Amino acid sequence: MLIRNFASQQSKNTNQVQKMQTMKRMSHNNDPMGKAIAEYYKYKKADRLRVFSPMFEEDEIPLPTLFRTYEEMPEIERQALCMARGRTLDVGAAAGCHSLVLQQWGTDVTAIDISPLSVQTMKQRGVKNVREQDFFTLEGEQFDTILMLMNGIGIVGTLQRMPVFFCLLDKILTPGGQVLCDSSDISYVFEDDMPDMEYYGEQHFRMQYNNTIGEPFPWLYIDADKLCHLAKENGYNAEVVAEGSHYDYLARITKDKVL
Repeated sequence: MLIRNFASQQSKNTNQVQKMQTMKRMSHNNDPMGKAIAEYYKYKKADRLRVFSPMFEEDEIPLPTLFRTYEEMPEIERQALCMARGRTLDVGAAAGCHSLVLQQWGTDVTAIDISPLSVQTMKQRGVKNVREQDFFTLEGEQFDTILMLMNGIGIVGTLQRMPVFFCLLDKILTPGGQVLCDSSDISYVFEDDMPDMEYYGEQHFRMQYNNTIGEPFPWLYIDADKLCHLAKENGYNAEVVAEGSHYDYLARITKDKVL
């Protein structure tokens, strides 16, 4: 459980954000998703983008889903795009499908991703404002809407890092701004056999595309109740605005008003 003294935790969170700003950039040699995206865009086909986890059987990411049109997106993603307003940040934009829709609608959207080959592909696809950047290194600019779709809030990694996430929002979210994110409650996967771990939604993955193997990374699937609780603890309000067909949901996060 996250029990925090506001002053001491704010100082600790600031230090953690500063440490994250020294994270290494991804290279072409350890960018399996970027290579898969680049090849699919160039040839309209690609090999399997494989996903490994110590908790689950081998899986793969269907590459066409990263290039889908607005009509092909699930309802909660379409709703999130319709709710976006003002200067918008598309976090973990991958092949840029969400940014391209918003761009076509006239939205001022900036796409970011840590994958250099994904960024290159987005530029080739016509995303106008795109850059290779880690979300946690953002500073000196603010956004009215922050989009974190396709389980995008998973980049936080662990529940312990959620206060760091909210600390960053204090700096980069405009007054009255919003975060639109989706996630899933994966407790259904374990049924009555919950794993012996602090939180079942804290998972680790590794990707591989042909001979390109990426670094292992943590990923957070956070249930809606937990998200709402942690948001409240950190001075924010989270509300579920839509539910998907398979334990997934869309949430809107805003700053609590100071009375």
